Amino acid sequence: MSYKTLNIEVDGDGIALVTIDLPGKSMNVWDADLMEEFAKWVDEFVADDNVKGAVITSGKASGFLAGADLNMLGSGSVGKGGKATKEDQFNSAFALNSVLRKLETGGHTAKALTKGEAAAKPVAAAVNGLALGGGLELVLACHHRVVADNPKIQLGVPEVQVGLLPGAGGTQRLPRLAGLQNAAMLATQGKPIDPNTAKGQGIIQEVVPADQVVAKAKEWVKANPKVAQPWDKKGFKFPGGGGAMDPRAAQFFMAANAMAQRETNHNYPAVRYILSCLYEGSIVPMDTAIRIETKYFVKLLSSPQSRNMIRTLFINKQAAEKGEQRPKDVPPSALKKVGVLGAGMMGAGIAYVTAKGGMDVVLLDRDLEYAKKGKGYSEKIVEKGISRGKVTKDKGEALLARITPTTDYNDLKDVDLIIEAVFEDPEVKADVIKKTEAVIGKDIVFASNTSTLPISGLAKNSERPDQFIGIHFFSPVDKMPLVEIIPGDKSGDRSLATALDYVRMIKKTPIVVKDTRGFYTNRVVPPYLGEAMIMVQEGIKPALIENAAKTLGMPVGPLALTDETSLSLGHMLMTSTKKELGKDYKPSGNEELLEKMVVGLGRHGRKSGGGFYEYPEGGKKHLWQGLSEHFPVADEQPSLEETKERLLYAQLIPAAQCYAEGIVFDPQSADLGAIFGWGFAPWTGGPMSHIDTIGLENFVRKAESLAQKYGARFSPPEKFREMAKSGETLYGRKAA
Repeated sequence: MSYKTLNIEVDGDGIALVTIDLPGKSMNVWDADLMEEFAKWVDEFVADDNVKGAVITSGKASGFLAGADLNMLGSGSVGKGGKATKEDQFNSAFALNSVLRKLETGGHTAKALTKGEAAAKPVAAAVNGLALGGGLELVLACHHRVVADNPKIQLGVPEVQVGLLPGAGGTQRLPRLAGLQNAAMLATQGKPIDPNTAKGQGIIQEVVPADQVVAKAKEWVKANPKVAQPWDKKGFKFPGGGGAMDPRAAQFFMAANAMAQRETNHNYPAVRYILSCLYEGSIVPMDTAIRIETKYFVKLLSSPQSRNMIRTLFINKQAAEKGEQRPKDVPPSALKKVGVLGAGMMGAGIAYVTAKGGMDVVLLDRDLEYAKKGKGYSEKIVEKGISRGKVTKDKGEALLARITPTTDYNDLKDVDLIIEAVFEDPEVKADVIKKTEAVIGKDIVFASNTSTLPISGLAKNSERPDQFIGIHFFSPVDKMPLVEIIPGDKSGDRSLATALDYVRMIKKTPIVVKDTRGFYTNRVVPPYLGEAMIMVQEGIKPALIENAAKTLGMPVGPLALTDETSLSLGHMLMTSTKKELGKDYKPSGNEELLEKMVVGLGRHGRKSGGGFYEYPEGGKKHLWQGLSEHFPVADEQPSLEETKERLLYAQLIPAAQCYAEGIVFDPQSADLGAIFGWGFAPWTGGPMSHIDTIGLENFVRKAESLAQKYGARFSPPEKFREMAKSGETLYGRKAA
């Protein structure tokens, strides 16, 4: 039989070389075609007496097999669409598990294998690149595993990162090979390991030069004509202990469950279900264990949380990074050299990611010492990377050689793109715009990295506003994955296309937002941080505020985040906004606190020695005890749930307002911007996904209740009230 996704070659020894090679795709994944054809091949393989064994490898230079096609899973349904019964859903989800079990048993029963009455045909995996998720699960189902000797090859089960668990035997074969603790680490954290680590844990057997993987795998198959997996042999025991009665396993599960819930704050059921799979699966035989795994997999796959996480963290993220919002009729940009204006913290970070993306950088500042100091930022990152073995010395030196510090505007004459990152002052920016446009080519796009100033206003200083656009990075640039692209009133398609092409080259996630003060993220984060400061003024314990945010799923508490962004920045923005708006300025409720902390007490934030927190040298940061002297703690405190809800809606409301006002044009951009911009709880899939999950009617009702209690800042947008009345959903409207 011929296949579209598989190439089958049987040699003179009767060994089939099965090469997975999906047509038209850069990476092999378990899509519908591969699943169907692989199942047919397994049936043929088991039945054909002329085929004595098999070696499975990949025809892609990109890797072995990257797991399931999450676009296929993104709808959250399995089986016969919305009409699927629970039995249909289970059978559909169990299909790959069933095929892999048939591959490893040769179609024999576990009883026959255990008694030695039957044996399976030998199957070896020849892994020439990354094997993740369902890709690694295929490798685990093979009797022997040979991997190329390349430390960059990734082996892992990352499903937990999108709210799922390994659903093709991963939670059962991993602990039977590597022990419960190693399996739990891999499955609950989702982080990959390299081949030598995998060999050390017993997950694979051989690490050989890349050009020998197939030959070594065939060699093993020829030498082992009759095989059975360790767990299908009599007397098998889990490495390191397993089962309900083993004291080592009991101790592990008690500790693992406590640690997992401490890290996840009970927000990720996938972690809990993975541990359940490990525990229950360690008590029963393999055939029952993989059915238990599928039971939990279906529960996750049919949950709104997994659907939201898959959609935002994989499907929409991937679409954004591939240029979904890029004008289609604009030719690709040829970006080889980029001018970065300003070598401060932001400019230095932009220079680094640009050079890392393979482009030459002209890093300009008014003083050569400052420009060189800006390059020094990259030097420190490279030195750290070399010392940790993450980058070779040659590659590090090549990256640094691409950055040229200068004070001479004439050095910008042959750049392909300008990114301005000077001081956040309209007059300073106007000056560098004019000086730069005097020397660069007439068709060069000029991008401004500003966090608050409207792009259309800055573009008035340009002689070519159609080639002027905003590219808003987040600090620290080398670590933060999000970039906001802001077209001004007169920005043309080519400027937008060029900006998106550049962001793709530096491997960031872009969202396109409307040109308005603060754009999207800086319209949402200040109200969230502001709500925490209002709570401090109300006498709510700072520790309660911080713990509520972390329990909600935020990476750090809002007071710690305020210290990171600096109280002095908040005070400066408040002062400048007051000055700009005059009598139209609307108080936020934080004016008194900011004035007292910054001006009265000199507490500016982390970089200035302390704000809400103290930062002792060589010690761990802790909340400033003197805070209660200036903002006394109230006798009556809200519950943890009340505090969490207030902090959650302090983000949901302004995010909803941004969507209602068209500052973000679609729900997926709002979700991506929230998670990757300020760390909004990933388990929700983002604010718009979360509003859809709780329902617009419930969202509006709760917002109105909070508005009555705390003020108009919690009032839901009128657009959301209208959608709630008509029974709409945000993603339903987007699809329509």
